[in-house]
Amino acid sequence: MKYLGIVLFVALSSFSSFAQNSETYRNCMKKANAQSEMNVCANEEAVRVEAALNEAYHKLLSKAANQPEASEKIKASERAWIAYRDAYMDAMYPAKDKQAEYGSIYPMEFDLRRAKLTQQQVGALKDLIEQYGGDQPTTSATKPAKAK
Repeated sequence: MKYLGIVLFVALSSFSSFAQNSETYRNCMKKANAQSEMNVCANEEAVRVEAALNEAYHKLLSKAANQPEASEKIKASERAWIAYRDAYMDAMYPAKDKQAEYGSIYPMEFDLRRAKLTQQQVGALKDLIEQYGGDQPTTSATKPAKAK
């Protein structure tokens, strides 16, 4: 029993690089008593972060709506990021039978790593939102100056 406690401590502390800032996630993990419950918490976190990504993406597109060329570049960059994210996740977990290769913790690891990548992209999209005028209406005064 003592060995199991040590193994769980090491396993959970190794996920500090995946640690999510969501209070909802932390509260869920406090209540989780089994790996399957931890997997559910991680999946819910991934879903929340994905929703934040979609919200930021749509807000960005609305900010750039009057600039068709910019809108197309934003869409292209998001498609490229999704391809990168998916390729990265495939490279991180290349086994065909992932459950057999990585064990019962795999769903949690996968969801937390994907959420971390997605959260980074949310930050990048928020930077672009600021570039396109933030929460204020885009005017000529808030548009970035063109380089000459």
